Amino acid sequence: MTLINIAVRGSTNHLTAADAAVLFDRATESDAALRSATAAIISRVRSGGDRALLEMSLEFDSVALSSLEVPREEWMRALDGLRPELRGALERAAQSLRAAHETDLPRPSTFTTADGVVLGRRPDALRRVGVYAPGGRAAYPSSLLMGAIPARVAGVSEVIVCSPPGADGRPPAVVLAAAAIAGVDHLFATGGAGAIAAMAFGTASVPRVDRIVGPGNAYVAEAKIQVAGCVGIDSPAGPSELLVLADDAACPEKVAREMLAQAEHDPVAAVVLVGSSEAWVDRVLVALARRLADEPRAAVIRAALASRGGALVAPSLDDAITFANRWAGEHVLLALAAGTRDDVLAGLRNAGTVFLGDAPSVAFGDYMTGANHVLPTGGLARVYSGLSVIDFVRWTTWQRIDAPAAAAMARDTAMFAGSEGLPAHARAARHFIREEAS
Repeated sequence: MTLINIAVRGSTNHLTAADAAVLFDRATESDAALRSATAAIISRVRSGGDRALLEMSLEFDSVALSSLEVPREEWMRALDGLRPELRGALERAAQSLRAAHETDLPRPSTFTTADGVVLGRRPDALRRVGVYAPGGRAAYPSSLLMGAIPARVAGVSEVIVCSPPGADGRPPAVVLAAAAIAGVDHLFATGGAGAIAAMAFGTASVPRVDRIVGPGNAYVAEAKIQVAGCVGIDSPAGPSELLVLADDAACPEKVAREMLAQAEHDPVAAVVLVGSSEAWVDRVLVALARRLADEPRAAVIRAALASRGGALVAPSLDDAITFANRWAGEHVLLALAAGTRDDVLAGLRNAGTVFLGDAPSVAFGDYMTGANHVLPTGGLARVYSGLSVIDFVRWTTWQRIDAPAAAAMARDTAMFAGSEGLPAHARAARHFIREEAS
């Protein structure tokens, strides 16, 4: 059987400059035309508000809306109309998300740095948050749950959702049902860069928020970047990514299934396999080629593997870990012998989330484990973490200083201020020196 076409083959330690660019240059930089088009949409919403959003629904979604907000009664009808099995899956996913994120709730702290000086930090939940739930060709109730539930757990007062309308002028019923399960406050049938602009600046219908979270297409991602100076955003997001670190004991068929599952997301999804021998890597590629014939999204998978795919061999586990930390991927799957998984996990520093165990699958993390699937891509796992309750709070710091402590710090403070050319600062500090104050 002919092996599947994959962009990069070879060793992790001997990559050409061209191959390294394919593997590591995954930043989601937009082209000039997309940036310009996105900026025009944002400007249009800022000036036209609801009218602009309604006009764009007709232009981009071919839907004539009479209003943007979807009444809560429609969410509840959608929830009641779900198949019991699907409703149960959504409710179990929501329960797992709540339980997992409650363990991450930040706590206030106080500490003393010197006699009479007490500092404190207090987490304060954001007032209003906007969640973007992608739509269009597919429905993503999971993304709504992943954004809204941590916000609720963090104590956010108001959570709104924007999601593109379908042909009937409403987001898909399963998205409406997810809004009901998550307990959001408002849901608006608007999508794309316009929805991001509406949440960032506010319209007559869509309230201005403090932070926007959630994945989307290239226009949504670019819009979030462009409004980031006015509103908080989560990490910049791009196409899905998977890195599999495997040894010869792993089942090629199982690894092939995982690669197919992530490659089906997008024609530019990045899916890379790092194995311990070339013969075993070839067995995985044979399994991929055989399974691909039965995949409904085969064209998308082929495009992803041909453009961003990798099938590499690492001379050692240390080399595999070094590669993984440089690749800094969204998902890392450890298809390794039980005795080595924890050691490899300990060495991974740059990954959105890591899967290990006797029966791991990235799909479980996408929906059911309770971990958040809103994760950094494009190598940004070097500096960003997955979405959590931390993203929905800001910290208030406070400082309590008594008079003896002020006197003890006054001379040093005045010296610092004088060195920086700020005489009023110095005078304010010297006021507390006992001998001068008396």
